[in-house]
Amino acid sequence: MNDRMVLVTGGTGFIAQHCILALLRAGYRVRTSLRTPTRKDEVIAHLRAGGIEPEDRLSFVVADLGEDRNWAEAVAGCSYVLHGASPTPSGDQISEEDWIRPAVEGNLRVLRAARDAGVGRVVLTSAFGAVGMGHRPKGRPFNETDWSDPTADIPPYQKSKTLSEQAAWDFIATDGRGLELSAVNPTAVLGPVLGADYSHSVRLIKNLMDGLPGCPKVNSGFVDVRDVADLHLRAMTDPAANGERFLAISGESLWFRDVAEVLRRRLGAAARKVTTRQLPNSVVRLGARFNPAMKALVPFLGVNMNATSEKAMRLLGWSPRSAEDAIVASAESLLQFGLLAD
Repeated sequence: MNDRMVLVTGGTGFIAQHCILALLRAGYRVRTSLRTPTRKDEVIAHLRAGGIEPEDRLSFVVADLGEDRNWAEAVAGCSYVLHGASPTPSGDQISEEDWIRPAVEGNLRVLRAARDAGVGRVVLTSAFGAVGMGHRPKGRPFNETDWSDPTADIPPYQKSKTLSEQAAWDFIATDGRGLELSAVNPTAVLGPVLGADYSHSVRLIKNLMDGLPGCPKVNSGFVDVRDVADLHLRAMTDPAANGERFLAISGESLWFRDVAEVLRRRLGAAARKVTTRQLPNSVVRLGARFNPAMKALVPFLGVNMNATSEKAMRLLGWSPRSAEDAIVASAESLLQFGLLAD
């Protein structure tokens, strides 16, 4: 039994909960932070749905990324920190600063606390949004040497992930005092949901299964959340991961219509509402005048967002499931929990 303690920030998060499951299975003790203590029972219920009874190996601490309070308590006695808590699309953000400031300050707050507590390594959950926005690589997939351009016209969430990851690396270089850092940059995260609160990316699967009228010509990488968790654990302990970023994508990127075709082929009658009809770009642009969700898609119409995880496979021995299996796992779990429209 590995008795080391790991802090996982943002315990209500989709990736965070699968990281907790992976850590508990590997024998670690886990502490997780919550902004709202009333969500403790929800987290435990999700872990049970994932097949783990946490018992006394999981503890909770109330800590908000916007405040210093309780972060010293959160990291006390921890060998590692998996830091994934960050602002996500909620509709509450009014300005770009509402995204960026909490993300940057939150990263620095956790890193300072980890450094001062003698934590060995922090693994930062960043995103493909910090890699592939605002520019296009010439003749190759995106890789870890690429950074999104925060001066370009990119969505505020992706800008916040870019600036907050850059701030983390700058902190390590200037004030880390030996604290180690690795970053995991997932593409769109799919895989089995554990309850009604799941990743923003899984909503694509739900929308298709619920009868989205057509598929915009948008391309994305996909990865299973269980493999994202596995990559976090590898980045946490492998000496080769120190100071490195790792993109997480399963194979080639897919167009949304490819995703619909997988659902139709693999789920049969359960995917009867799924259409493989391609929405013309002109229709998406017209809809963008009235629909904020469609407006967000316009910059990505027809753009190939392919990336590579060669680095994680080569350095860390990471071997993810196929994107197709991640798509199917999302749909099957949505069905299992009754989360699709009638």
